[in-house]
Amino acid sequence: MRHFTSVNDVTDLKTALEQAFEVKKNPFAYSHLGKNKTMVLIFFNSSLRTRLSTQKAAMNLGMNTMVLNVNEDGWKLESELGVVMDGDKPEHLREAIPVIGEYCDIIGVRSFARFENKEHDYSENILNQFIEYAGVPVVSMEAATRHPLQSFADLMTIEEFKTKPRPKVVLTWAPHPRALPQAVPNSFVEWMRKADYDLVVTHPEGYELAPEFMGDIKVEYDQDKAFEGADFIYAKNWASYTDYGKILSKDMRWTVDSRKMSMTNNARFMHCLPVRRNMIVTDEVIDSPASIVIQEAANREWSAQAVLKMILESM
Repeated sequence: MRHFTSVNDVTDLKTALEQAFEVKKNPFAYSHLGKNKTMVLIFFNSSLRTRLSTQKAAMNLGMNTMVLNVNEDGWKLESELGVVMDGDKPEHLREAIPVIGEYCDIIGVRSFARFENKEHDYSENILNQFIEYAGVPVVSMEAATRHPLQSFADLMTIEEFKTKPRPKVVLTWAPHPRALPQAVPNSFVEWMRKADYDLVVTHPEGYELAPEFMGDIKVEYDQDKAFEGADFIYAKNWASYTDYGKILSKDMRWTVDSRKMSMTNNARFMHCLPVRRNMIVTDEVIDSPASIVIQEAANREWSAQAVLKMILESM
């Protein structure tokens, strides 16, 4: 593996899962792989789990780590070509990226959708510039359209808790006060399709995800019907893709509560965190034994470590 930006970079999903569970069982068995190597983690946006889990994963593999918060720790960076740089951004990514690449062996990048232009966001302008100019492997720590490290951890968690070979997994939209990117749901659908689970996506009309991620997955607009017999409920908010970046609804009837969970097959509740309590999910559900959000977050370390291990082994 050279770069990691989506499930499509994983040659064999079963093997990747085996490696993730292997490093979870023995985190320091491959610490020789990263000896005298350095990973730089670059954040254009806020982070808690991604920052800590990816840094810890690199350290488990013996790597040195450096963290850069763009626009806080360094110069503001221009990302567009052809602009006259007479504003508040004194440095361009075209120079910054190859310089960073000179200082490390792997780069992790986190850069969200801006919701200013759909075509621009879905072209992954920032992430692709890192891949083009860095000269070293690049790992997506969430981009405008995908969050592959999260989805890998989600898959690990389902594998650990499933009670049947092909569980019913429901991705449900839930209300939120802010417009959130489609990266997590896009990526989740992509990984669940690759895993060949029984996936159901439910959301209000107007929240359809991009066709390239949904494929042949059908939307169930009746949330109660979608929950029937489910083994896993994955709740997440996202803004509209068709009416790009807009909040079309804050309908609290979509909040995951005990009544809805009672319609499932004793389903486990999942969320990528951070979660807005009593908007996305009620206290009663997220604090119940059915909730596996902490275990899911813990697996972020192992999904990241498996990815870094595969990259280091191919260098």
